[in-house]
Amino acid sequence: MRIEGTGDLALHHLYRSMDFFEKHKDELERAVHFQLSDLLNTDVELVFYGTTTLHFEVDEEDAGGADDSTITGSKNSGGKKHEALRQRSKSSKNKRSDVPQIVVGLAMTRDGLPVRSWIFRGDTVDVETVKKVKEDLRGWKLTRCVFVGDAGMVSGDNLKQLALGGGRYVLCMPIRPGSEVAEDVLSRPGRYRKVAQNLEVKQVVIGEGERRRRYVVCFNPEEEKRQRAHREEALAELEAELESMKGCAVGDDHTKRVCILRASERYGKYLALRDGRPEIDRAKVSKFECLDGKFVVTSNDDSLTAEDVALGYKQLQRVERAWRLLKSGIKIRPVHHWAPHRISAHVSLTMLALLLERIAENACGDTWRNIRDDLRQIKLAQLSTPHGELWQVTEPGQAALNRLKQLGIPPPPLLLSGALLPTHTPPEAHLGNNR
Repeated sequence: MRIEGTGDLALHHLYRSMDFFEKHKDELERAVHFQLSDLLNTDVELVFYGTTTLHFEVDEEDAGGADDSTITGSKNSGGKKHEALRQRSKSSKNKRSDVPQIVVGLAMTRDGLPVRSWIFRGDTVDVETVKKVKEDLRGWKLTRCVFVGDAGMVSGDNLKQLALGGGRYVLCMPIRPGSEVAEDVLSRPGRYRKVAQNLEVKQVVIGEGERRRRYVVCFNPEEEKRQRAHREEALAELEAELESMKGCAVGDDHTKRVCILRASERYGKYLALRDGRPEIDRAKVSKFECLDGKFVVTSNDDSLTAEDVALGYKQLQRVERAWRLLKSGIKIRPVHHWAPHRISAHVSLTMLALLLERIAENACGDTWRNIRDDLRQIKLAQLSTPHGELWQVTEPGQAALNRLKQLGIPPPPLLLSGALLPTHTPPEAHLGNNR
């Protein structure tokens, strides 16, 4: 790739530009959002929020206190300095609790466009991020904003925070044994209504007046079949393992095998101990059977129908797709920076890359991979002459021309202005300790 006027740039210049971006990130993100809202007429009634974790290939956690779990700036970027960003956590979403990590939050529109991102300490749990997110979005004039989140965001304090000032939310409820959802909502009789392929809903209201709580029970028949098959396979394996233990005396080896089974995420939830020996608890199995294919969503917005609530939450999958794109396509990992403000800038820049991909996908009605492959037909050739160098662009094929037209980009000129390639110091010479 050749960009006119960038021949003298070295790596340290790029690091300085990251510092400048981080210093003015809040203003830039706000300006980009308002420009896109006007240009694309984006739907910001529903704001979808989710988190993920990014791990670092280092051994030691960052030293420092936990007074503020959010990176909002740094000494170099004009804000406060927070050095304890990378921390270990047992709740690592990418199963890497053995190394330090950070938590990244992302808010998106219904159209899948990133609104804003956040970075939190690696040991921050999801429920602790909601207050900061709502405070930051309050001044963004997001019309009638409905916050959509998953079960990890649910707590009594978060529900109060989201409801303050007439705030509206759609949240998936965790189904804990003995909870109102498990005991009263799921057991309430009623007929499901089909609203989409593999999605049926029924509404359940608990309480009356201002204390009423509105739930929508969602049922996916295909997911029910998948979960039932998965459980039957696990129970068959568990029965075989328990059968092999019947002839073993109760001792250290037997106790160790029992501990492994009880700690297993796959088998432990179906086990009970009787006289020191494990056995399958059929009552527990029955409770899990009742949950197959079901999830429960709650909302305090009475203007949304049960169908709207269910479909609104289902669209939260756009955030999950965004995490997959960031990690596999844009490659937000690995992160080689160690300074907090550089880590923050790195994450924010990848979010801008995601925004560009989503805008291109919406304009072309196709995936970024297909768009990229078509545009790769356009090549730039360097021709050396006694008087300097000439840059020639290959003639775009029809597929590439169609993509340029969809994106509103004029075809590039076949000949670019000739210029001698500047001689500059290799980027490694400027690397230093700026990461």
